[in-house]
Amino acid sequence: MHIFVAGGAGYIGSCTTEYLLNQGHEVTVFDALLNGHRSAVDKRAHFIQGNLEKLDVIEEAVKSAKPDGIIHFAAFIEVGESMKNPLKYFRNNVANAINLCQAAADNNVRKVVFSSTAAVYGIPEYFPISEHEPTKPINPYGDSKLMVEKILDWQCRQSNGRLKYTALRYFNAAGATAEHGEDHHPETHLIPLVLKAAAGEWPSITVFGRNYDTPDKTCIRDYVHVLDLAQAHLLALESDFCGSLNLGTGNGHSVQEVIDSVKRVTGRNFTVDEGERRAGDPDRLVADSSEARRILGWKPQFEDLDAIVESAWKWKLAHPNGYED
Repeated sequence: MHIFVAGGAGYIGSCTTEYLLNQGHEVTVFDALLNGHRSAVDKRAHFIQGNLEKLDVIEEAVKSAKPDGIIHFAAFIEVGESMKNPLKYFRNNVANAINLCQAAADNNVRKVVFSSTAAVYGIPEYFPISEHEPTKPINPYGDSKLMVEKILDWQCRQSNGRLKYTALRYFNAAGATAEHGEDHHPETHLIPLVLKAAAGEWPSITVFGRNYDTPDKTCIRDYVHVLDLAQAHLLALESDFCGSLNLGTGNGHSVQEVIDSVKRVTGRNFTVDEGERRAGDPDRLVADSSEARRILGWKPQFEDLDAIVESAWKWKLAHPNGYED
């Protein structure tokens, strides 16, 4: 297939591009390089620098690529920033997605796979979290992703199934490939932050709260390896399934377990500070991904936390300054 990857210079987008190319597919990456890195784009991919806010630019890019399918990663992802500047998130994550959907429809693209998030559930009532859980986002970031899911669903219905979509609701993406890893500015994800402490780049790591209803009193999250996410995107492109699916291992790990894993994998010690629990942080967020496994045939390969951490650590050692561009 020829696959058009919007946001292919970002963390998950670059890792997925590498995976798709390794599976023998042709890839066109479209990215504005607002938060992504030019050097993160696999050299085997065709690269187009452009912004989804310009409908004529994305129309021409999709028309020239003639893709069999589109994967849409391009979005702002910082929950805290979305609370401070919701219009920025709705403009980029929703309005720009409409432009990409328009280009897909105008160019007879068969399938769109959308990078969604577990944030669409807000604070869930049941665990593990299935797709039947009510969607009640508690921040503009999660709400913007849910809006795009609804837009894709309506577009699929209006087209009488000519344009199909799958929205993949990630839990906590983590890990790295040999060539591509996580390099956000600012970095807010737990595993790379703890690795910074292990590398001596930060004096310590802060645990925000030890009063959660969990065995070690720190909150629990579901960490899924970025290559397992990449596999799911390809399976979704190949499938006729329309709808939303969770992606997670179903194995939750606490903040303390992540810290302990980093210490084991790196062989390094570091200071752990105690901070106040953050408002709105659920005790645990763990996915029920049985539908993705059943419908797509998805089989995660990295279900061991140490293996996920080790892949991220190896990439960090090989790229001590991240992407240099």
